[in-house]
Amino acid sequence: MSDPRFPIGPFTFDPARAESERALRIGTLEEMPAALRVALRAVRRRGLDIPYRTGGWTVRQVVHHLADSHLHAFVRCKTALTERQPVIHTYCEERWAELADARLAPAAASVALLDALHARWVVLLRSLEPSDFARRAWLPRSGISTIDEMLALYAWHGRHHVAQIAALARRPAARLAGASTDRDP
Repeated sequence: MSDPRFPIGPFTFDPARAESERALRIGTLEEMPAALRVALRAVRRRGLDIPYRTGGWTVRQVVHHLADSHLHAFVRCKTALTERQPVIHTYCEERWAELADARLAPAAASVALLDALHARWVVLLRSLEPSDFARRAWLPRSGISTIDEMLALYAWHGRHHVAQIAALARRPAARLAGASTDRDP
């Protein structure tokens, strides 16, 4: 059985393959909001307020986390493009996931945000020159990162969380009491 924390495997980045996989990764970002919608439709029978795995966030929290995280990533990319090796501000994703908006807001709000955000991000990424993908930023948790590495990470990140939600939809179980069924995003 695969690890429910990493249904598509852990993140890896091979700089030697960055250029050849760039278009595929941009396409993955472009398609992620639609893939998320499909996964959410499949999990609706169970509700959004159950954890995708024991001890994990609820589906709702994962959806809002995707929006929070990818919004940060977009800003990180733009900052790396406009400043010389900037230091990137981090955020405490675990604490953000516990705030009221992540626990209570309709998932549709973050899916709409991801639609708009990814549309802009893809335009930005497709406009870059190959040399722009080597632009660097310093992230306190992981050190120096290039735009190519950020692209790889967030393409993986979106697929990773969509796969977690889709895996929940495939697990057999009765509908859980108290699970929310807010409208489809």
